[in-house]
Amino acid sequence: MRARTTDVAQRAFDIAVATAGLVVFSPVIAGVAVAVGVRLGRPVLFRQQRPGLNGRPFTLVKFRTMRDPDEARGLITDGDRLTGLGRVLRTFSLDELPTLWNVLRGEMSVVGPRPLLMRYLDLYTPEQARRHLVRPGVTGLAQVSGRNALSWEDRLALDVWYVDHRSLGLNARILLRTALTLLRREGISAPGESTMAEFTGTS
Repeated sequence: MRARTTDVAQRAFDIAVATAGLVVFSPVIAGVAVAVGVRLGRPVLFRQQRPGLNGRPFTLVKFRTMRDPDEARGLITDGDRLTGLGRVLRTFSLDELPTLWNVLRGEMSVVGPRPLLMRYLDLYTPEQARRHLVRPGVTGLAQVSGRNALSWEDRLALDVWYVDHRSLGLNARILLRTALTLLRREGISAPGESTMAEFTGTS
C-alpha cells in the first residue's frame, strides 16, 4: 500500500516538475536545438533504446553531442566523436533537457537510477538488477554522489539504495544537490574517459 502511494505521489511530482521544466527552459531548449543543428546537422536529437521500468525498453531522447562514426576521419571512439559543443552541453547536462518529454510520457521519472544500456541487462547481479524496480531518472542519487567519477559498483549500489528509500523528500534533496553538482561541474567524466568506462559486470 505504501509503495503504491509513493508511486502515485512520485508520478504527480514528475508531471509537475517536467511540465514546469519544459516551460521554463523552452528558450534554452530552442537555443540548443539551433546550435546542434548548425554544428552537427540533422538529426538534432539522439534516440536510443534504454531499459525502463522492469527492464522494458523505451526510446530515450537527448540532444546530439557527438559526430557520426567515420574511420576515415579518425572518428571512432566516443572521445574522438565528442565535439566542443557536446562537452559544454554534457558539462551542464543541457543535452538531457529533451528527456523531460520521456518523463511526461511516463517512461522516466525526474529522479531515479539513470537509464543505462540495454546490453548491460545480462551483466547485473540480482541485487544490481533491482535498480529497474522503479522508473529511470533524469537525475539520481549516483549523479549527485560523484556522477561518472564513481566506480560501477558504487554507482549501482547507490541506485539500489534509492529504490529502497525513495520518497518525495529524498527526491527534492537530490534535485537541489543536482543543481549544486552542475554549478560545481563535478564528476563529469571518469579518469581517462569522455564519460564513463564500459560496464563489464561485477567480479
